Amino acid sequence: MQFAPFIPTRKTLALAAAVLAAACAHPAWAVVSFDEVKREFRSSDTAVLDRNGELLQRVRTDPTVRRGQWTGLADVSPALRTAMVLSEDKRFFEHSGIDWRAVSAAAWGNLWNTRTRGASTITMQLSGLLDDDLRRASGGRSFTQKISQTVAAAQLERSWRKDQILEAYLNTVPFRGEIVGIDALSRTLFGKAPSGLDAREAAVASALVRAPNAMPNVVAQRACEVLRAMEPQQKVDCEALDMFTSAAVQRRAFDANEGIAPHASRRVLRELRDLRELRDPKEADAGTAPAPKKDKDTAVRTTLRAPLQRFALDTLQRHLRELRERHVEDGALVVLDNATGEVLAWVGSSGPLSQAAEVDGVTALRQPGSTLKPLLYGQAIAERRLTAASLIEDSSAQISTASGLYIPQNYDRRFKGPVSARTALAASLNVPAVRTLVMVSPESFARELRAAGLPLRESGDYYGYSLALGSAEVSLLSLTNAYRMLANGGRYGTTTLTVQPTATGTATGAAPGGKSKATAAPPSPPLLDPRAAFIVGDILSDPNARTRTFGLDSILSTRFWTAVKTGTSKDMRDNWAVGWSQRYTVGVWVGNASGESMWDVSGTSGAAPVWAEVMRFLHAREPSRAPAPPAGLVESRVEFGPGPDGSPLEAARSEWFLQGTEQPLFALDTGMANDIGFARITSPSDGTIIAVDPDIPPLRQRVRFESEGRGVQWRIDGKFFARGNTAQWLPWPGRHVIELVDGAGKVVDQRRIEVRGAGVVTKSARR
Repeated sequence: MQFAPFIPTRKTLALAAAVLAAACAHPAWAVVSFDEVKREFRSSDTAVLDRNGELLQRVRTDPTVRRGQWTGLADVSPALRTAMVLSEDKRFFEHSGIDWRAVSAAAWGNLWNTRTRGASTITMQLSGLLDDDLRRASGGRSFTQKISQTVAAAQLERSWRKDQILEAYLNTVPFRGEIVGIDALSRTLFGKAPSGLDAREAAVASALVRAPNAMPNVVAQRACEVLRAMEPQQKVDCEALDMFTSAAVQRRAFDANEGIAPHASRRVLRELRDLRELRDPKEADAGTAPAPKKDKDTAVRTTLRAPLQRFALDTLQRHLRELRERHVEDGALVVLDNATGEVLAWVGSSGPLSQAAEVDGVTALRQPGSTLKPLLYGQAIAERRLTAASLIEDSSAQISTASGLYIPQNYDRRFKGPVSARTALAASLNVPAVRTLVMVSPESFARELRAAGLPLRESGDYYGYSLALGSAEVSLLSLTNAYRMLANGGRYGTTTLTVQPTATGTATGAAPGGKSKATAAPPSPPLLDPRAAFIVGDILSDPNARTRTFGLDSILSTRFWTAVKTGTSKDMRDNWAVGWSQRYTVGVWVGNASGESMWDVSGTSGAAPVWAEVMRFLHAREPSRAPAPPAGLVESRVEFGPGPDGSPLEAARSEWFLQGTEQPLFALDTGMANDIGFARITSPSDGTIIAVDPDIPPLRQRVRFESEGRGVQWRIDGKFFARGNTAQWLPWPGRHVIELVDGAGKVVDQRRIEVRGAGVVTKSARR
């Protein structure tokens, strides 16, 4: 290619003189380095990574612009590099930032009112992109800006290599609309990486730099010129290129958010935003996700495992497709590391199968059904109200409440008669659970649930005895973490989605194979007696104990040690399966985000198959062994007395007991028989505060105790007080424990009350 000889004009010479004068006036013009520009570049998306750095999700966090990732020049197709230079700066590799030949041609064209390409080089354009003061306004640049831009370009050429200038230009140049940089353009308009652009796509891309918001036919015309310059020996079909350009500029292949963990990603970004706002309230952001900051990376590493996340999502979607005819479209799943509380998988919805895919089923509040029963029995065992062998009557019951009679029913509408607590829990019998809550009291149980992280909105008395059957609303995450508490011997801990640094400066979750490197946190006092937690786990891992409801060949049985419980809420709106192994706790929910009922979905056909598959995946190469019994447990042989037909109520077996609660025989006429299911304190309620009035005679301020059950006695602060279902007590200031004791001397119910007020009551008055 031949060029006309360069003949400087008076305007060119004047401009050159101005440039030299500006350069002399600013001999130390501040020039940012290439490494700084690359380091400060921020994608409009935040990349959410798994624990090993694998991409899980891209989340749009900058709504003002659309940028992809920084692309090295070696990763840009040769066709695009050629097209960009031919279109914007033919002598890019020859000049030193200022193309004096183009300047002369532009000046000559202006003299004769002839339209020419402009004299702005790629280096000059880049200097305008890097400096806000030099950025082109809608009315064009002023003469002073042009001089400053020219000087900045000359400085860039002295400090940067040509390949660095071209690379930075391709990554920062605006294209069409909100699109900035070649990565966003390539993926949005052409659905591919910049390395894959062909000559036709490269011509369209370069044409958009000159006319980013022009009509498609104008862009196509310019692209045709570029393509002819790129391939002078070939005939260019401009009509076909026009059609291609029209389709390309309307395409949006680069989705704003894509990946396999949308809900977990939004959750972790929201947590980071809240943390920033806590540190500096001025940084509050109005959007749902934090906008990237120039001093922050646009990548966030989470505790998730990408292979597990992918398997969990695929498994849940496949199973929900099989349940589609049963009116089930939504589901959620979470996997926790027992030791650290790290979230290893978080599937918030069934994605395209759902009509409410944005709803996060991991955090949504729903009724948990029978999945609260293990926590209830654990509390009753810890308080020595029950043992795993205690007999509880599974028969029709009518319990008086403030709003009337509460009549619980079993799932199959049938009753089993007297059953042990082990059978009642493993077989998920409803009536024994309600009788157990009568012993514990709804308010006391509600306090334990809140302590275990379950977000109960109301008091225990508000839910009443239906709380035993899951009438309160909880989230899958909080419920699964409460089961993790059982897996950890009754010790509660919080969950985390973000990788936390350890004392050595490394990050958790970076170990090969996805094993956490987190150091163990200092042991906290157990929320639940470790012995009770062990017994509950032993019951939920016992396939024989659940046969009355689930049969011998149950989906809940695994080849390795696991403890699991299913649950179904009222009217089959929610179905759950939550359980743990030696290392992991897995929770699964299926149902409908709309709250509509499922059709004929049981505990073993809904969430349980997904739970079992995920557990098998987790332990494909990792064993799971039963936990060792904690100190203070006794394993003892027990037998059961005869039932109505004369045969033993249950087969003799070896059973675990809290030390001091063991006994060899459980029969209907023993202290641990039917009366336990009925005996309870009905008044006063737990936590009652009584105010003594000094103006009223003490004998007229007696408190009435009322109970249900046969052969009961009252104790106050450990001392015998009265026999029978009612008693009158003269209060005295302080905190007191009221106990209801059965005929065998065992405490079957208790209440804690406080008496406030001045004055001293005499001994005779107390009697």
